[in-house]
Amino acid sequence: MWIAKHFRLSHAYSELESLAAERTEELQKLTQRLLRLQDEERRKLARDLHDTTGQTLTALNISVSLLQQQCKEMPAMLAVVAEVAQHAEQAIEEIRTMSYLLHPPLLDEVGFACAAEWYIEGFAKRSGIDVTAEIPISRGQRLPRNVEIALFRVLQEGLTNVHRHSGASAASVHFQHDANAVILEIRDYGKGMPAERLRLLHGPTAGSGVGLAGMRERMNELNGTLKIESDGCGTRMRAIVPLYAIQHSLSLGGHGDVCATA
Repeated sequence: MWIAKHFRLSHAYSELESLAAERTEELQKLTQRLLRLQDEERRKLARDLHDTTGQTLTALNISVSLLQQQCKEMPAMLAVVAEVAQHAEQAIEEIRTMSYLLHPPLLDEVGFACAAEWYIEGFAKRSGIDVTAEIPISRGQRLPRNVEIALFRVLQEGLTNVHRHSGASAASVHFQHDANAVILEIRDYGKGMPAERLRLLHGPTAGSGVGLAGMRERMNELNGTLKIESDGCGTRMRAIVPLYAIQHSLSLGGHGDVCATA
């Protein structure tokens, strides 16, 4: 009887493990699909902001310029029109920045390396953090589109975390493509993470935050890894995509455009 009971329990446990694995796989597929949809919506929203709102504001700016010419003999009115022109210019710049942050045209046109350099330069200006970047511009074939998008989103989220949590005044970004993998490393020189926080980051996804969970799922979809190390001298995050995953993406229709300097 004891053997039969043990066998039933063992069988039930195996079925439970199998069911949990199936549900986990289904959840990962759903999360990855949501991330892809999110990227497509970002691209669409960026295009709409640029092509509609941006163009409307540009037309407004032209009209204000014409109005300024008509108000040269009216100093009081000219001051008001000049203020409107300034607000229009500011709105155009903000819309352009928002559009590019949602989905930079450089990412589609010339690839990850060029888009990353543009983003890092803008991030440094907005945040006041001095960022050193080592991102060689490839003169050969580009990475597959899904790899480039994943790496760019990891870069965005990683630097956002540096700005929000590290307290660092300096950071570095290093990108390399060797014979085995592509590696994106983001490092800050801030206060680091408490041991408990670092433990949670390496634990279940639910305890690691939405941003990190998204980065992990992007890497999982590419059979890659996301590694985080931290001490009193700062935090280092490394996103690694193996070469075989890149080759598989290319075989499914990845682009092979040359990345030129922007």
